[in-house]
Amino acid sequence: MTNSDFSLMAAPIQGHTDAAYRAFHAQVYGDADAYFTPFIRAEKGAPRNRDLNDAFGPLNDGHRTVPQVIFRDAAELRCLLDALKSAGAKEIDLNMGCPFPLQTARGRGAAAICSRELVSAIAETISEYTDIKFSLKMRLGMVSPDEWKTAFDLINKMPLEHLTVHPRFAKQQYSGEVDLDAFKAILDSTDIPVIYNGDIKTPEDIESIRRQFPGISGVMTGRGLLARPSLIKESLEGTELPPEQRLALMKDFHNRLFTHYQNTLCGDMQVISKIKPFWEYAETEIGRKPWKAIKKASSMAKYISAIAMI
Repeated sequence: MTNSDFSLMAAPIQGHTDAAYRAFHAQVYGDADAYFTPFIRAEKGAPRNRDLNDAFGPLNDGHRTVPQVIFRDAAELRCLLDALKSAGAKEIDLNMGCPFPLQTARGRGAAAICSRELVSAIAETISEYTDIKFSLKMRLGMVSPDEWKTAFDLINKMPLEHLTVHPRFAKQQYSGEVDLDAFKAILDSTDIPVIYNGDIKTPEDIESIRRQFPGISGVMTGRGLLARPSLIKESLEGTELPPEQRLALMKDFHNRLFTHYQNTLCGDMQVISKIKPFWEYAETEIGRKPWKAIKKASSMAKYISAIAMI
């Protein structure tokens, strides 16, 4: 599915949006304009093989997958870019927005946005990879909504296909209000196409953002799409599906993913631990009683019984 000059993109979320999730979502709901992989990081000087397999394996055929990388310095970025280029990447997203302390404490993710030295090194590094299209996902900073200004002039000079902005700073993680004033300031400060990300839960949320910011080039949704997988489909079709139809599609999606994990993982507990995050954000869609039962399920029998309650 495409929406001509306005893109609807699926955000990366660690532990959720793996290759199987992306593939079966595209099968059931039609493609998002792009699916971004959970961030790929360097470990002992190279990306993990499982991350490369997730980003470039056969489950990525048939829809647009964009690998995302996270890094603490230019050397780490270069090793990731070289590996992804060798694997066949034609476009790569730069993670400068991850809010989690395990990454920011090491200078990665949202911490990168606060360092002119690092942003300058990133700009110089990606300029060498002229056969790769780059995009960048950012937050407002680490502890205040003005830190993006530290090095934004350098970001503005990068050859980016688009810039995705989540208008919170890292310390907030996903709590508190998004800062739409800061988002507008960024939008007004760049000629790079800007994608909005943050608190997109319904088709009306997408339309509201479009009305408030007619200059944006698209919307990226993460947790909202996990909660309501039909979100992009509904927005593209211009109509909200009735709850029973949304549930039917969600069950179809789950069944495909569940069967895949049963066929590829070893043992019931591996399957359960892998599939339960599918429902983590879905309480509003499926109801509190089955949602709690799924969360508490400690065996395959209990899990299947909980699913039957939906």
